[in-house]
Amino acid sequence: MNEMLPDPEIDLSGLPVEAWQQGIDAIGEEHGYYERLGSDHAALFIDAGPRLLVSFETRDAIRRNPRGLPRGFEMLQRTGWSLLVLICDNEGWFRAPRVWNYVDRLIDEGFFEDFERVLFYGHHATGYAAAAFSVASPGARVLALRPIATLDPEVAGWDRRHLAARRLDFTSRYGYAPDMIDAAERVTVIHDPRHAADAVHAALFRRPNVTTLRAAHAGARLEQILDQAGLIPELLELAMEDRLDRAAFARLWRARRENALYLRGLLRQLESADRPARLARLCRHGLATPEAAHYARRLEALPGSAPRATGPVSRAS
Repeated sequence: MNEMLPDPEIDLSGLPVEAWQQGIDAIGEEHGYYERLGSDHAALFIDAGPRLLVSFETRDAIRRNPRGLPRGFEMLQRTGWSLLVLICDNEGWFRAPRVWNYVDRLIDEGFFEDFERVLFYGHHATGYAAAAFSVASPGARVLALRPIATLDPEVAGWDRRHLAARRLDFTSRYGYAPDMIDAAERVTVIHDPRHAADAVHAALFRRPNVTTLRAAHAGARLEQILDQAGLIPELLELAMEDRLDRAAFARLWRARRENALYLRGLLRQLESADRPARLARLCRHGLATPEAAHYARRLEALPGSAPRATGPVSRAS
């Protein structure tokens, strides 16, 4: 085992918050540092390889992960990358002066210049943060799933999903995410074009350095689907290597056809849309999955349908 990396057997799952935080602190002390940034934020840095993954994560999401560790720990063992995790105790917008000052300090110290390549990663609220703070490392890569562009009511007053967060300041330091990606080498945005609010935010990221990848029917569960299918590590590697293009994503996204979370979501969408022919086709596909009994019941309830040979889910799905 690389002695620079944390013990791959370390497990903080199931610990009370205080004990979990002590465990994260101990990892930082041994392999880099752990620093509180005010009452609601923290930074964990693990010094390993010459490439750096910067992930933005919420405390609750980390504690739900396998072994109660930040997402990037899998990449530590897989690739040997260094890891900087910005942790938020609430939703994950990172709109706090202590966070801005911390990033300013990293810039002043030339922290990002020590790495040959840097990748920022986040999902939805933390995808906003990943894009917004990427300006700190000109030439960085960004992988953002369902990113929010801003919650400034003057720009995104139509988005009613995060009303409480509108009280936060999205107009000053590191504020409007689409403007903050101009210095990035390459930005990859993945979202479901059928999810109206996400699609509008994604459209605000239109820049020459942005590649938009479509994950139709994934909805708000995009990261969960990718996690369940085990695809995120490969997505991160491809993004770091500038190889995450439409063809590469299409190859990986085919795994959705066997993914229980994706198929159930598509089933609900087709039921709501009253599309019996496509619904029957999906149910027949489901007969070849571990949830065959569930799809058999749905199929039996459709007028004129009966189980028969299965076939692939249509390309449109």
